[in-house]
Amino acid sequence: MDLGIKGRKAIVCASSRGLGKACATSLAREGCVVFINGRDPAMLNATATDISTATGGKVTPVQADINTEAGRGALIAACPDADILVNNNAGPPPGRLADWDHAAWLAALEANMLAPILLIRALVPGMRQRRFGRIVNITSAMVKSPRPPMALSTTARTGLTAFCKSLSLDVAVDNVTINNMLPERFDTDRQKFMAERMVREQGISVEEARRQIADSIAAKRFGQPLEFGDACAFLCSAQAGFISGQNLQLDGGSYPGLI
Repeated sequence: MDLGIKGRKAIVCASSRGLGKACATSLAREGCVVFINGRDPAMLNATATDISTATGGKVTPVQADINTEAGRGALIAACPDADILVNNNAGPPPGRLADWDHAAWLAALEANMLAPILLIRALVPGMRQRRFGRIVNITSAMVKSPRPPMALSTTARTGLTAFCKSLSLDVAVDNVTINNMLPERFDTDRQKFMAERMVREQGISVEEARRQIADSIAAKRFGQPLEFGDACAFLCSAQAGFISGQNLQLDGGSYPGLI
């Protein structure tokens, strides 16, 4: 299927690795001009080369910390007329209420709610004027299935979800869509971190930790990043223009709820 986005400009945040890299790869393969983002220049440049080699697409690395006003400004300056924005950012580590002081709450809100909102605020007017825009936020399955250790992340990401739902009602008339992707248990560095945490806490092997994680998923396996990337590319497609304000579960069928 031709997704109808060849030549469109796409910003993909936090895309030097993991799910962000997967989304950038899928968009580049579909012919988008992709701007990837990260803080580590060596990793970022290597990723740009990897994606360009794999897809033949044009990939521009933008070193910037999107948690800062200067970083967001640099990313927007590199691509002020983006047609596609994929918001992504590292989440805070798991913990408990007693672990999270005022500074921890502010940091989570800056990274996982305010940074994406401010990027949307900067780019939506141009999308509306050009009558094409696709915004995809990578959030978390915990938005719909909260768990105590992830409450810090869930709170911030749920705030982003509410904001985007309200905005989606306003911008749909101009062919601008806003959707959220809710991943769980994709085989990325995040799952490596979670497995290593289980090793320390339970005294088990990495292999056993990964088995336990996979067994928590209905599909009994980890998701593959490119599965996620291709789903993102479809949400950014011309064909997805009637899909907006939605939360797409990508969790191997694990979500137990009806809605």
